[in-house]
Amino acid sequence: ESLEPLDFDGLKKKLQDEYGENAIQDQDVLSAALYPKVFKDYMLFKEEFGPVHGLPTRLFFTGPDIGEEFQVELQPGKVLNIKVLAISDLHPNGQREVFCEMNGQLRTVMVEDKSVTKTLERHPKADKGVKGSVGAPMPGKVVGIRVKEKEVVKKGAPLVVLSAMKMETNVSAPIDGTVTKISVSLNQSLEAGDLLVDIEPLS
Repeated sequence: ESLEPLDFDGLKKKLQDEYGENAIQDQDVLSAALYPKVFKDYMLFKEEFGPVHGLPTRLFFTGPDIGEEFQVELQPGKVLNIKVLAISDLHPNGQREVFCEMNGQLRTVMVEDKSVTKTLERHPKADKGVKGSVGAPMPGKVVGIRVKEKEVVKKGAPLVVLSAMKMETNVSAPIDGTVTKISVSLNQSLEAGDLLVDIEPLS
């Protein structure tokens, strides 16, 4: 039994519209055609963590040990020498601060400890696979809510105002639709990715 014909050019254009023209290669189109859910999960992973193909297999699965030094090749001739120096105690938000050296320069990175965050009571996160699930683009405090539930909004309309480092940022609607739920309140402190508003697309 043969498979139904598939428009690979059409699928490639659809993927490029969704993820960016430079993000989709021919092998990505084939992956999306054969395993659409796996491919979508893979693209969401890449959006959250960036490209990880340069990591050695063991480091990808288990992470480095304290004091371990390793290399990551970003592109031919461009290599990062990384050494993990220390990892902080758990912060209340479920993150740990990782201290490391990158090419001799001290760097700190906040990393979610997923072994404990499953049991923490936390603000819900926006679903990156749903365009109407709008998340906070950065940590900050809610200083303005510009919409109400059941309100119809146009793409680009202001939804929520966040304040961070004495600067205010308007979070806009990514699509036309109806606001079905507002998940924040004034003066609430948020982490990046926390759910702000749910929008149901107009049919």
